[in-house]
Amino acid sequence: MIYFDNSATTRPYPEVIKAYTKVAEQYFANPSSIHTLGSEVEKLLLQSRVLTASLLGVKPMEIVFTSSGTEGNNLAIKGVAFQYQNRGKHIITTSIEHPSVLEAYKQLEALGFTVSYVEVDQNGRMNIEQLKNMLRDDTILVSIIHVNNELGTIQPIKEVGKILKNYPKILFHVDHVQGIGKVPLELKDSGVDLSTISGHKFHALRGTGILYIRDGLKIASIMSGGGQEMGIRSGTENVAGIVSMTKALRLTLEKINQGGLNHLFQLKEALLSGLRQMDGVIVNTPVQDSAPHIINFSVLHVKPEVLIHSLSEHDIFVSTQSACSSKLAQASRVLTAAGLGEERAKTAIRVSFSLDNTLEEVEIFLNVLKSIVPKLQEVMR
Repeated sequence: MIYFDNSATTRPYPEVIKAYTKVAEQYFANPSSIHTLGSEVEKLLLQSRVLTASLLGVKPMEIVFTSSGTEGNNLAIKGVAFQYQNRGKHIITTSIEHPSVLEAYKQLEALGFTVSYVEVDQNGRMNIEQLKNMLRDDTILVSIIHVNNELGTIQPIKEVGKILKNYPKILFHVDHVQGIGKVPLELKDSGVDLSTISGHKFHALRGTGILYIRDGLKIASIMSGGGQEMGIRSGTENVAGIVSMTKALRLTLEKINQGGLNHLFQLKEALLSGLRQMDGVIVNTPVQDSAPHIINFSVLHVKPEVLIHSLSEHDIFVSTQSACSSKLAQASRVLTAAGLGEERAKTAIRVSFSLDNTLEEVEIFLNVLKSIVPKLQEVMR
């Protein structure tokens, strides 16, 4: 099997499954319980918070554990909007965000907030000058995705953070879900106030995530209850998931720093080199300032779902759009926003690597693609 859909989800590390199982079996008590076993579980939770904060270069009190990137994005965006709506009701994002951000913005718009959408160029890169011109006295939030989940484009987060430092009443949220473990981001040095991370994108189990909230920043809670996670995210903590996610984060960052990043770039270059030699194939991912693990390309005049099913018959698995949108039979919203044209937007395929993928797998994929694409193009003419 060749699995090239790692931006949708990753295979959990064996060590992560082992850690989860151990905690779930031996440390199953509620961390809020006052008995001895509850206290032991609470210690595990605290240790995970401290280690996670250390890995991300932030303070333990700035870490809120969540269930997913979607929850983290909603909590950050709505939490800021509701907390600071008396200061202003103007919020900004880009036209190529993940659905969990765009839908949250649409909900806020329905509640009376004014939304401005920053446009992107054909590389999927945001228009910084347009952002500057959008900033107003009543602007309270800017939310930008770090690495686009379809094109792999890296947004200039540090530059945006520098601009927003001149506007202390505007908070800066970054969706770091696709960047974590592949594209470094120094949260403190980049002027980021809130940042979302999802565990299953770096070989943790689904149902785990992290929301970074800068120390001193207060946001409204959108989940009422027992006041867990410093009163921001009520609900009994998934301690087994949190402990195993922390292990996955540590392992991923260790591998990236021990040659993993170069390995991803080698995989990307090998794939791009092969795709550029194929007739009827156009690479959509930009050459400059793009992530090492995401490659988006269009096979003209071939329906992506047909190509994906053909590849699946060879035990090769790729995707079209974001996993949250991939079952919708429509043109890519991201590629359309980037102005790449309807044909490219309708026929886009996304390959996304993990550190476990190999150059041999890339070679096999290219050979299979070369054999099936001409046949599919002939059939669909």
